[in-house]
Amino acid sequence: MTLIKSISGIRGTIGGKPGNTLNPLDIVKFTTAYATFIRRCGCSSNGRIVVGRDARISGEMVRSVVCGTLIGMGYDVVDIGLATTPTTELAVRMAGADGGIIITASHNPRQWNALKLLNHEGEFLTAADGAEVLDIAEREDFEYADVDHLGHYTADDTYNRRHIESVLALQLVDIEAIRGARLRVCVDPVNSVGGIILPELLNALGVEYKVVNGEPTGDFAHNPEPLEKNLSGIMEEMRSGSYDLGIVVDPDVDRLAFICEDGRMFGEEYTLVSVADYVLGRTPGNTVSNLSSTRALRDVTERYGGSYTAAAVGEVNVTTKMKEVGAVIGGEGNGGVIYPESHYGRDALVGIALFLSALARKGCRVSELRASMPNYFIAKNRIDLTPQTDVDAILERVKDMYKDEQVNDIDGVKIDFADKWVHLRKSNTEPIIRVYSEAATMEEADALGKKIMQIVYDMA
Repeated sequence: MTLIKSISGIRGTIGGKPGNTLNPLDIVKFTTAYATFIRRCGCSSNGRIVVGRDARISGEMVRSVVCGTLIGMGYDVVDIGLATTPTTELAVRMAGADGGIIITASHNPRQWNALKLLNHEGEFLTAADGAEVLDIAEREDFEYADVDHLGHYTADDTYNRRHIESVLALQLVDIEAIRGARLRVCVDPVNSVGGIILPELLNALGVEYKVVNGEPTGDFAHNPEPLEKNLSGIMEEMRSGSYDLGIVVDPDVDRLAFICEDGRMFGEEYTLVSVADYVLGRTPGNTVSNLSSTRALRDVTERYGGSYTAAAVGEVNVTTKMKEVGAVIGGEGNGGVIYPESHYGRDALVGIALFLSALARKGCRVSELRASMPNYFIAKNRIDLTPQTDVDAILERVKDMYKDEQVNDIDGVKIDFADKWVHLRKSNTEPIIRVYSEAATMEEADALGKKIMQIVYDMA
């Protein structure tokens, strides 16, 4: 059993003794600390907080505890029910709320759940804000409302529709072209909220579709992380030749993966790259992704005369950097598309609509669209160390060894060579270093990663 408290929220497995799992006691304390932070940060205006959840089995229990706690803190709760992470983010803005809580463990397995915390802009808390919430919880520095100042509860199930309407209103979403292309798609929303909202989106876009694993039971039909090793079912369905595109999302619908018409993976790294290619072709500008994402985004950006910037890993780091450089699109290589014209959050609905627009306008197959992108391969490895190892000292020594190359140390150490790169990131919870490397072939990428790994092992 596991409970993880971090600046990005609280996450854990359900069941077991307090202190070791995600249980009602910890949910109450953490929700109370968040509500206290929102009140103290000075952005509170109407005493309203939005709550949405994915379809996890434990979701109803967690939702009840969260909503009751917020009411006990004097906040009015807008419960939007089964909703995606991006829907909840947009709902905070649409409702003019002071903040929001998303009850989801994203791509983690069914026994996990978590609270993701939003500010009044519908964006994730910064590291400093998250640290303050943890501190308030640790010190139990909070006070509940008296009986005359309790909050009120409202259920509002209109935000799925309003989210879809906002996507359809985006200038680069070409509804006419999509309808005219008469596309057929297969969708795997892994038994969560994507099974509710994606059919509504595809109906609005005039796309013919089949849904597999569509019932939002929270009893995931497979590991919910949208990686090739977990998607044999829909990949086999795609090989029937009945579809133009396969669409896969994670349980809270902020990550997006595509499958080509022949059943091959489009590549999660290339979700953002392909959508960015379409956006930049019509609205040239700058882009941002995290340090561990493919170089292909940089290549595409520069092709259109823009400038690419790398951010530290983590969505809030990417969105912060996007605002700094005025990026027209950005995201993460795990299939996360962030399009500021909509909002500063990963949004699979936006990604789907823009990708379908690109596909319809080009009039090509998905595999042909993928072949038109710069081609790279990323290898992922890890270095297991002992708790006594001084990981920071090792990273400093690696950085010094490669000081003549282009080195970025905002998040671990990334070394950019002329035709490849390697990124070393230490874990905050385990004595390991994650090693990501990219090159023109998988063999070359893996060889680079293994070379750096051996250097580290020799130092340890």
